[in-house]
Amino acid sequence: MNPLFNLLGGNNMLQRFQQFKNSFRGDPREQVQRMLNSGQITQAQYDNAVRMANEFMKTFSPGGQR
Repeated sequence: MNPLFNLLGGNNMLQRFQQFKNSFRGDPREQVQRMLNSGQITQAQYDNAVRMANEFMKTFSPGGQR
């Protein structure tokens, strides 16, 4: 088994992501903006989430970093 896969939680992580994906509705950007506006997350958490999403998109998009 891949050590990185195990480190990240293996099958349990994949199952949890599938559950999240299946239950999520709406625009993710709007959802996160609502969380920021309601105080559920801080501006720093929001900024970090945006940075992580951008990195994720660069890594997994065609022509992105490998």
